Amino acid sequence: MTATHQYFSPGHVYLVGGGPGAWDLITVRGMRALQRAEVILTDHLGPTAELDKLCDTSAKKIIDVSKLPYGKQTTQEKINALLVEHARTGAVVARLKGGDPYVFGRGFEEYEHCLRHGIECEVIPGVTSAVAVPGLAGIPLTQRGLVHSFHVVSAHLPPGHPRSQVDWPALARSGGTIVVIMGVRQAGAIAGALIDAALEPTTPCAIVQEGSTEKERVFRCSLGNLAETMSRNQVRSPAVYVIGEVAGPRGDQP
Repeated sequence: MTATHQYFSPGHVYLVGGGPGAWDLITVRGMRALQRAEVILTDHLGPTAELDKLCDTSAKKIIDVSKLPYGKQTTQEKINALLVEHARTGAVVARLKGGDPYVFGRGFEEYEHCLRHGIECEVIPGVTSAVAVPGLAGIPLTQRGLVHSFHVVSAHLPPGHPRSQVDWPALARSGGTIVVIMGVRQAGAIAGALIDAALEPTTPCAIVQEGSTEKERVFRCSLGNLAETMSRNQVRSPAVYVIGEVAGPRGDQP
């Protein structure tokens, strides 16, 4: 389904990737879309808390459609309906999402919904936290001579769950860096599954909570004590953790 074959109503929707959290890590194109927008649907991730640094919020309708882990949930159906409802009035609508709209963000569902209802929709990529947050904390996901691949996993479901689509044993055998998002509560089960499959308990890990923001915290540990480290330091979402040799100490680190 492409825009060239659709009749579009007057409104326009931007699906904006807001980046990993800090307001100045959004793209220039994303910032300009927010400035053009008359209605902005925000998440709890990305630069929502500092939206006034990106545009004049007093002249816009701001709608909170957060999906908090184990907390407030705005259904995807409700979000889809709001996009169409406001665009059909002729408004320019920005859907501000954390990270990148197409990396565990359900952005493609929103894109398809808009097109099905005759609403022109433009995707503006963002910097995904899965890559940016480790990078900002000094952790490369690949490194010449050490590792040449990485895998990004959404872990809101634990290993062995009937609805999980993640092959944890295959990841353990892949030899690549493993980046886990939305997986704080499942850290113990994930570590256990990876150790049972192939990885050593001594495999280095790094945990980054609220990366790119003033509240950022970074912890380093081994796979065998990943869950204990999170519990002891009261790590909460949003957090990203990296499993693999790249997470270990290097010469430029204490």
